[in-house]
Amino acid sequence: MEHKLSCGVVVLRETDHGWKTILLRAFHHWDFPKGMREAGEDPLQTAIREVAEETGIKDLAFDWGDRFFETGPYSKGKVARYYLGRTQREEVFMGDSPETGEPEHHEWRWVSFDEAYDLGSARVRGIVHWARQVVGA
Repeated sequence: MEHKLSCGVVVLRETDHGWKTILLRAFHHWDFPKGMREAGEDPLQTAIREVAEETGIKDLAFDWGDRFFETGPYSKGKVARYYLGRTQREEVFMGDSPETGEPEHHEWRWVSFDEAYDLGSARVRGIVHWARQVVGA
């Protein structure tokens, strides 16, 4: 069975209180910015576009290179690939879905790795664990 690839970024911001990452909430589910590939996009291009569309963040720096974490299949055969990107920007603008014209998410938060772990599902906790190891936090 071929899986649909969703691509996103664990967006990190360094603060006086350590690393913060942004989580977006849709209904009761918290996740990192991500979305489906469009024709002609490579996975990293998709991830960058999705972050810009969902948060307004466009200054991502990939200090950890193009390494990524890929989840197992979930939600009707999707697999999610996450990269690590750093931003200087604190302000977030939740954009509207290009398909519906409505916001895709209900809330956003800058949170610590511990808070992200507590808010996230088992799938999200695996991503948090990986990101924390990579940045050495």
